Amino acid sequence: MWRAWLLVLFLQACAAPSVPAPLPREPAPLDPLPSIQQLRWHALEAYAFVHFNMNTFTGREWGEGTEDPDLFQPDALDCRQWALLCKAAGLRGIILTAKHHDGFCLWPSDLTEHDVASSSWRDGRGDVLAELSAACREEGLLFGVYLSPWDRNAPDYGDSPRYDARYVGQLEEVLTRYGPVFEVWWDGACGEGPNGKRQVYDWERYRATVRRLQPEAVIFSDVGPDVRWIGNEHGFAGETCWGMLSPEGHEPGLAAPPLAELNEGREDGTHWIPGECDVSIRPGWYYHAEQDGQVKSLEELLAIWHASVGRGANLLLNLPVDRRGLVHEADAARLLELRAALDALYAEDLALDARATATNVRGGARRFGAACVLDGDPATYWASDDGVTEAALELAFPRPLRCDRVRLEEPLALGQRVRAFEVEARVEGAWRTVARATTIGARRIVVFEPVVAEALRVRVSSARAAPALAAVRVYCGG
Repeated sequence: MWRAWLLVLFLQACAAPSVPAPLPREPAPLDPLPSIQQLRWHALEAYAFVHFNMNTFTGREWGEGTEDPDLFQPDALDCRQWALLCKAAGLRGIILTAKHHDGFCLWPSDLTEHDVASSSWRDGRGDVLAELSAACREEGLLFGVYLSPWDRNAPDYGDSPRYDARYVGQLEEVLTRYGPVFEVWWDGACGEGPNGKRQVYDWERYRATVRRLQPEAVIFSDVGPDVRWIGNEHGFAGETCWGMLSPEGHEPGLAAPPLAELNEGREDGTHWIPGECDVSIRPGWYYHAEQDGQVKSLEELLAIWHASVGRGANLLLNLPVDRRGLVHEADAARLLELRAALDALYAEDLALDARATATNVRGGARRFGAACVLDGDPATYWASDDGVTEAALELAFPRPLRCDRVRLEEPLALGQRVRAFEVEARVEGAWRTVARATTIGARRIVVFEPVVAEALRVRVSSARAAPALAAVRVYCGG
């Protein structure tokens, strides 16, 4: 009889519904975090700066605001040529110097006579912003504007409340007439007005105007609020490059953070304000005929790309449009040469057929498994358990392959987490370190001496919280 009862109990136990183990939660986001607008900005990687304005025709870099508007005479302006070139070069948008320090406006402004409407060019009916914004829309590029707060022509510059009203009015003109704007660019130059007064900018009012009129745009300045200057005009982000900064107590230009802090960011920064690397393809920002033979070499541009995009910053590459209103042939040829070189270096991800494993997977769950770094989906990622800040992810290849660079990406919606990592290669059965680096962020590309590897391992040696990687890509460029 007792055997029968045991059988009954056994069958009941088998029939009882099993309770599934709870799925592991996503890692808690680590503040500060990027906004949706900033995440979209990170994905752009590289876009063009165009310095084209009155200085193009005077041969200067900084005008004085006393120039005759009739000097502005581009006889073959073709913004579609700019857009087609940028599209072919893989650049995602164009930011134009709508107004530089001399105050000359490339659109017909109701708030000044120092503008294209006061020039005989196109009988005073020209509008460069209208032409460029239309060309960008036609070619699927983003449109951005540089609008200098410093204005050496405005008679009320230095009379702070009056000039603030003028500048806000010009922001309103630019941000309401030309469709979506992806970035508003403010530099930090500041000088005295004709009355000897120094302007006190109402930055809060300026920022509020942009937020009201172009809520999807990011704002650039020395201290953001959305994108920061990288601290130099060479196009190089820091070897360590955090997306965070502490803007309290700082303002653009006069009270910016130290250059080293802008270059590297701050691990303990209070706000997400990532770096943008602005650099010109020539020695000058504006076109000068004597610099036609001084376009940066392909080697220089590749070094800039790897020190900006390759360190998690975005690249803002300046094209000085010439007096015809065209990107010069020398600049265009070099830009397309850069695109071809990048395509050759990064055409094939050698990791796609690899088998991915990790020393720790969050909750043992497939949704956080090592294979997520290979699926091409930026929304999926490998992550470790809470409390695990040192972990390794290995890619084993079906056969030994030659490689010399790795691209890593963190899922930025969780915040920037990795402080330091190593890349190791298994060559003829033995592991060896081929590269060491610090931060990753939006992306990190490490280049090393070519090896024929049976496997590669990314070893996170220090992290602010449980490390997570959205992508690991392997290439051979050498």
